[in-house]
Amino acid sequence: HSMDSDDLEVVARKTTFQGYFRMDEWKVRHRLFEGGWTDEVTRECLERGHAVAVLPYDPVRDEVVLIEQFRVGAAASAPSPNWDGKPPSPWLTETVAGMVEDGEHPDEVAARETMEESGCALLDLMRITDYLVTPGCSSETIRLYLGRVDASKAGGIHGLDHENEDIRVFTMPAEEAFALVADGTINNGTIIICLQWLQLNRDKVRTAWT
Repeated sequence: HSMDSDDLEVVARKTTFQGYFRMDEWKVRHRLFEGGWTDEVTRECLERGHAVAVLPYDPVRDEVVLIEQFRVGAAASAPSPNWDGKPPSPWLTETVAGMVEDGEHPDEVAARETMEESGCALLDLMRITDYLVTPGCSSETIRLYLGRVDASKAGGIHGLDHENEDIRVFTMPAEEAFALVADGTINNGTIIICLQWLQLNRDKVRTAWT
């Protein structure tokens, strides 16, 4: 049978680092597929919280609104020499995204972050999926949405000064964005999933929203 939380024993859990993020150390035992249990295993887990991401889409113009911003993980991500090409740019093309604080509904966060990061008012919201971002080392889950917007005036520099956000907003035809996924220019999981979902569901979305 497939395993679930009943097949895990948490022996101990403690916070070993608290900074911008929190790191917890877990000591666990879990059931084995062939029966019996593992010895006690120690794992670190990054406690980053949970997030939402929104791909703003204008179904009338058939355009997506994308953002570009600096990411430290991309700056740190020099691949091994066996990977072809140069290291990724520290500036990534992304969707709108933000963290969900305690007591907030993800839909509300989606609307707020769409306005803060893209300058577009959210006219409608369609749920795509929830996924675990990097479950080998972090608890973070992202809920993905397609957000209906009017892209006619989208553009410029956005973000909150007190969060040191410096976000370039731009639009492009949906087909162009799909091509950037196909050629590897767009290179982070959240936006790839959102754009591929839109590519599969675009006709249905445009029928529903126009």
